Amino acid sequence: MKNKLEAKRWFKQAKRTLATAKWNQKGKFYEQACFLSQQAAEKPLKAYLYSKGKRTLMTHSNLELVKECLDFSTKFKELIDYCRNLDKHYLPTRYPNAIPGGVPYEVYTEYDSKESIRQAESIVRTVEILLEEGNVI
Repeated sequence: MKNKLEAKRWFKQAKRTLATAKWNQKGKFYEQACFLSQQAAEKPLKAYLYSKGKRTLMTHSNLELVKECLDFSTKFKELIDYCRNLDKHYLPTRYPNAIPGGVPYEVYTEYDSKESIRQAESIVRTVEILLEEGNVI
């Protein structure tokens, strides 16, 4: 059974998270922008999977999620590298012990945040198109 309501909820939050990533990037909170980009990509992937009937999605790995999405659409193939890259921002953006000899805000750059946001935007756009085609949103 498909879960359109849950898909809508996750997708709405994905768009909000992406906007928050952009806001952090403008404020030069680059590490937070990268983390939020990872999150902004995770949420629409989960939305898509909920729309296809998935009931429990426990992973935070965009790469794992996009591979599951491939079971339903080959359009996700072009997003694999973006998902792989964004997964790298899940822990090191938040925890000093994930950055040898440094802290996240000293390591992440404007370029990192812009690239992460660009990749997350592509994932959000792709899922939005697919959800619209499926009359979910």
